[in-house]
Amino acid sequence: MTSVPRICILGGGFGGLYTALKLNQLAWEPGQKPEITLIDRQTNFVFTPLLYELITGEMQGWEIAPPFAELLKGTDIRFVQGAVKQLPHTEDPTHPAPNSVTLTDGTEIGYDRLVLALGCETPSDSVAGVSEHTISFRSLEDAYKLDAKLRILEAATTEKIRIAIVGAGYTGVEVACKLADRLKERGRIRLIQSRDKILPNATEFNRNAALKALEQRGIWVDLETNVSEITADSIGLIYKGQTDIIPVEVVMWTVGNQVSPAINHLGLSLNAQGKIAVSDKLQVLDRPEIFALGDAAAVLETDGKFIPSTAQVAFQQSDFVAWNVWSSLTDRPLLPFRYTDLGEMMVLGDNNAVLSGLGIQLDGPLAYLTRRLVYLYRLPTLEHQLKVGFNWLTQPLVKLLS
Repeated sequence: MTSVPRICILGGGFGGLYTALKLNQLAWEPGQKPEITLIDRQTNFVFTPLLYELITGEMQGWEIAPPFAELLKGTDIRFVQGAVKQLPHTEDPTHPAPNSVTLTDGTEIGYDRLVLALGCETPSDSVAGVSEHTISFRSLEDAYKLDAKLRILEAATTEKIRIAIVGAGYTGVEVACKLADRLKERGRIRLIQSRDKILPNATEFNRNAALKALEQRGIWVDLETNVSEITADSIGLIYKGQTDIIPVEVVMWTVGNQVSPAINHLGLSLNAQGKIAVSDKLQVLDRPEIFALGDAAAVLETDGKFIPSTAQVAFQQSDFVAWNVWSSLTDRPLLPFRYTDLGEMMVLGDNNAVLSGLGIQLDGPLAYLTRRLVYLYRLPTLEHQLKVGFNWLTQPLVKLLS
């Protein structure tokens, strides 16, 4: 180990960025504050729980997806835009820098501790036409692509704008409600679910609120329905063995999670789902100098069940990983990760949301406001919180004067 420890973090989502910021704030001995490098393929962090507000124009891109350079200003964290190609094993004698990360452009970055927060993607190879003709909803680019498509359709003379959303989990339901509120009477929205109910992992209170919101907006829900193929202007639906071809202008694909393909090339222990096997300290098995969190890590609860892949989980894990990395470099005991379920929140259209957790159940405008305030508090830096909060407070006045 060098005199100043080097910490490399792969992935700038909730897990990676918040781990980096926490590490920068911890108490380090004089002269021992580490060199922290954060690596991500994109130049902007994306606060995904608020991505839906871009559909209806309630928020702007800069609020939801600030640049890493802006968020890391004033810290000692170095940002590098890039993607990982190789992670040599510490015992590989053929590699000149075994404790290093090789990026796709050939850059090598050395480390004493490595944090893997590579996240997941939406799989697009299960049905013909998905990759060519659908829009997922994970990134700022997805939101802008959807908005550009909608603007063209809204400007056309077509009476109805037909949209199919495949997958009735959290993303599918929230997107459906926002699209319905944007398009109003011009929207003809169909929510397609292969299972026998929407939101299979949600609480009953939240599911009932979502069903009510979908019904109020006239959104069709097709349960126990699969997709056969997707073309530029149609979607094939299979229900009870019969296939119907439905004309559509837009197909949203919100089905499933697929671990980042980069993980397959790192030579680490993976479970059956392709996630990195970790200990309760969030250390990679057989590689104690490497930590993993978020969607990429297979973390077991005390009852033996896997912890879900959500932003809330990654947010909590970032504190533990930062503490354990710090502890491992300062000869302190590491802490086992314990997940605290704080409940779930969903936005269900304009000025409407639902939340349940910690003995509280809310829906409607009050839940919408509560959700906004919670997410404002969870934005990554105080400076960004203040900028976004000020913008929210002044927007009504700006609209009144314009």
